[in-house]
Amino acid sequence: MNVERYLARIGYTGPTAPNAETLRSVQHSHMLAVPFENLDISANRLIVCDEERFIHKIVNERRGGFCYELNGAFAALLRAIGFKTTLLSARVPRGASEGPEFDHLALRVDLEERWLVDVGFGDSFLEPIRLISEVEQEQGLERFRIHSKTGGAFVMERFDAQKGWRAQYSFTLEPRVLADFAGMCHYHQTSPESHFTQKRICSLATADGRITLSDQTLIVTRNGKREERVLTESERNTVLRDRFGVSL
Repeated sequence: MNVERYLARIGYTGPTAPNAETLRSVQHSHMLAVPFENLDISANRLIVCDEERFIHKIVNERRGGFCYELNGAFAALLRAIGFKTTLLSARVPRGASEGPEFDHLALRVDLEERWLVDVGFGDSFLEPIRLISEVEQEQGLERFRIHSKTGGAFVMERFDAQKGWRAQYSFTLEPRVLADFAGMCHYHQTSPESHFTQKRICSLATADGRITLSDQTLIVTRNGKREERVLTESERNTVLRDRFGVSL
């Protein structure tokens, strides 16, 4: 792990003492620099649960990835800086039911307080969430909270102005290792039922919102206002290069 190169990749030049302020700043920088994307899946490039390959892709190839890649690499960076970091298995809702175990990879970081950390869920919290129950936590225009369930499980929720509190995923605090996620990593890049095989996605947080490419549709959100435009394939490749820094 070359910490300096990784931090340069995400444009972070601040302190690296393993404390809450560093954790917030590093996650925020990562979210604004490294896109959530599944472009290797649509290109039939195999993604393997391997930490070094994740880091190489993000740092050296200046790419993004999906949760296993993004949080897998970010966990390695946090450990190298000095944070106590644990991999967590999360389940993403599928209609009225929960997804399977290892459906999503999230992170727990232990300081004086416990934190839920995640750079791999796409449009979600830009900075860590305190891992305490039933307390609303604001980030800009967004509100999040962690809801306790029976049996030691938790639900990370986001507030929707029209629908109220909506579950983004459930999780437990049981420590996991990267190899535990290999089966679901394979599923998500091969199964026709996985939403990652159904469309090409590239999405990146910005200072005032988010920019997303969903197949040929460019979606730009600024200060809560959303605009969409359908692109040609040539325009799409230009946007990938110029707005996301991604060259395939």
